[in-house]
Amino acid sequence: MAGPGMRIGLLGGSFNPPHKAHRDISLYALKRLGLDQVWWLVSRANPLKDPSTLADHDARVEAARKMARHPRIQVTGFGGNSAYTVELLTELKRRFPHVRFVWLMGADNLVQFHRWRDWQKIFTLVPIAVLDRPGYRLKARASQAVQRYAPYWVDESDAAGLAGLIPPAWTLLTHRLSGLSSTALRAGAEGKKDEKRTKKH
Repeated sequence: MAGPGMRIGLLGGSFNPPHKAHRDISLYALKRLGLDQVWWLVSRANPLKDPSTLADHDARVEAARKMARHPRIQVTGFGGNSAYTVELLTELKRRFPHVRFVWLMGADNLVQFHRWRDWQKIFTLVPIAVLDRPGYRLKARASQAVQRYAPYWVDESDAAGLAGLIPPAWTLLTHRLSGLSSTALRAGAEGKKDEKRTKKH
């Protein structure tokens, strides 16, 4: 699955549901960061979200596989082993000590990153690539995490070498922005269900 020296991006999340923007940012990260693969780590739960909104874990993993459709994007339920990113990364580094991992996340997550468990430790475990999201660029740059780790920022022009750097190291990647989000897709799906119910009555 992963050989020594490989550069692998880790995109963790609920994927509830997975959508085209997940695939687009993965392909972009592969190119800009010089990665060999991107792993989608489908989490079983999210401590910051209402668990009642989550679809079945196995169903989300299967839906993610159908959405990925690329030989260098690997979908795994390994993210379901722990609800906390810091524990997940620690375990991955233990299992694959010679792989160069990069944590991938959206700018919206960077805004609330200081609420994650042991968020400062996460910065010391792996380099981090933050991908721009509509409406979050300025908020991300003003976030507590950015203020704390500003000295370790890597210019986007040098992002191709991020995987080889000793953490803490992070960069912010700008790319063609998509307004897609799992939350909006769920809301749209629920709206359609309600509309069908109304028509039946």
